[in-house]
Amino acid sequence: MLFSEIIGQEEVKHQLRASVREGRIPHAQLFAGISGIGKLQLALAYAQYLNCPHRTEEDSCGTCPTCLQFQHLQHPDLHFVFPIVKTDAGDTCDDFLEPWRQIVLEKGYFDLNDWHEALGVETKQSMIYEKESGEILRKLSLKAYGDGYKVMLIWQPEKMNASSANKLLKILEEPAPKTVFLMVSEHPEQLLATIQSRVQTIRVPRLETETIAEALCAKGINSTKANDIARIANGSYLAAVKKLDESDENQQELRDFIALFRDAYTVGVLRDPQKKYESLQRLRQWSLDMADSKVGRERQKHFLQYAQQQIRENFIRNAGQPELNYQMEAERDFSVKFAPFIHSGNVEAIMNQLDLAERQIEQNGNAKMIFFDLCLQMIVLIKKPKQ
Repeated sequence: MLFSEIIGQEEVKHQLRASVREGRIPHAQLFAGISGIGKLQLALAYAQYLNCPHRTEEDSCGTCPTCLQFQHLQHPDLHFVFPIVKTDAGDTCDDFLEPWRQIVLEKGYFDLNDWHEALGVETKQSMIYEKESGEILRKLSLKAYGDGYKVMLIWQPEKMNASSANKLLKILEEPAPKTVFLMVSEHPEQLLATIQSRVQTIRVPRLETETIAEALCAKGINSTKANDIARIANGSYLAAVKKLDESDENQQELRDFIALFRDAYTVGVLRDPQKKYESLQRLRQWSLDMADSKVGRERQKHFLQYAQQQIRENFIRNAGQPELNYQMEAERDFSVKFAPFIHSGNVEAIMNQLDLAERQIEQNGNAKMIFFDLCLQMIVLIKKPKQ
């Protein structure tokens, strides 16, 4: 990966190049930021730049044998750790290197849901297991293949269980010479404090709207649509790419959101007992559908995050600030009538309930109870008056 191939992030690129040129190379670095902004790409380009024997002040040469090996993710001194789900196919990251290389090289920008789908285990939660820490220690104890740096790149380090994380503390504090840890995280606050204290954090910012729009135009998207999507993407190139896909799957979260709040409104506000009963039955079925094992916990959490975003957008619209809205056309259409019901009297409580449900799903709570309780809470909150 070349720095020149990465969308935007010029300040971070400059910082990384300068650290190499000036010989100030931290032994453990944490690339932190939201999904889809190029953190993994920056880490890969930095690893290649570190090891390229013919690098310039701006980039790797891209043509030497070392660069070619890095570009194919096959350099012997480049090691990867990422969340997996133990299957008959294997129980360490090395057993899943082929799909990992494929998704990095072919998809580029991706998130945990994309990775689960690539593994064919989208209904399960992945993890970095304790055994992987032993593999890390073993690999880094081996002699380097070349004269450059041994690089251990850990994607989503927050997915390490406690035993796995604790085993890395000593080597993070006292690594072997010319050994670099590069961690790529969306939720650095979930890392152990003892790990956070041992790494240098690089805050990777959201991409500029104009930068995302330019990248979309380069893919053949007309400028008007590119600008609209770039604004809605809120700094994430991955979010922008996903917005381009208008398939039913990507519209499902909006349909689920509408179903939840329409029926909650009917039960909570309307007086017709028959309509109330029918809506309550639909809410019960909605909670069962959302709790279905085929949906999976990652998608359940993603929906709850999406719902929080839409509540925010509707509150902003109701407050008379449409220029601050970040919605697609179908979302805006629903918000025309829905926004008046999200106001100062209930917005905080609704957001708190959605956030609570997300945390309970994260903690492997009973999804049927969590989603049905959420329905009941929305029935009460949707009818609360303005303050």
